[in-house]
Amino acid sequence: MNVDDIWNTIDEQRARTADLLEQLTEDEWSRPSLCEGWTVRDVAAHLTLQQLTVVDLVRMALRHPGGVNTIIRESSRHRARQPTAELIADLRGMIGSRRHNVGILPLETMIDLLVHGQDIAIPLQRDLPMPPDAAAAGATRLWSTRGTGKARVFADLPLDGFRLTATDAEWSSGSGPEVRGPISAILLLLSGRRAGLSRLEGDGAGELRRRLAHA
Repeated sequence: MNVDDIWNTIDEQRARTADLLEQLTEDEWSRPSLCEGWTVRDVAAHLTLQQLTVVDLVRMALRHPGGVNTIIRESSRHRARQPTAELIADLRGMIGSRRHNVGILPLETMIDLLVHGQDIAIPLQRDLPMPPDAAAAGATRLWSTRGTGKARVFADLPLDGFRLTATDAEWSSGSGPEVRGPISAILLLLSGRRAGLSRLEGDGAGELRRRLAHA
């Protein structure tokens, strides 16, 4: 994907996510997301924090001292105290802007939206389409940064020894018994989510499920 395609996808995903959030009941806003310890509201609030400056980051670090994940989690929970309508308006207000968090690539902003959108939609049994080409670009990035500092905000699952192959996109990585399925399910797996496991098949699928059950 070129940079224009990435930003078009970001705008599209922000609009779709805002549309979804507008449909939710108060009960759904308070339900657990796919992120352990995060509610749907926490995740939605996190998505409004994608245009932070150096000054913003310093303030967050001072307000919520700790590691990167602690700062992200507590800042999102702090933001989640805002009214629902304000969170949705803030997310919509970012559409068309090409600002992004300092130190973060536009591609990583897109991955954040793709994954966290599913963190909201899947546990609520809502449909939030994920463009296969965007998911493939995200999967390539996450595969290349597994176990590195760039991947620190996503948990690493033990995926070595398997060949991951998308059935709806030109994407495949790894070596070993094949595990195949929709690229959206693979992207979730690469971001530490087990929610897409039921959509994966192939010679290595059973062993992968057993491995993750004991991880």
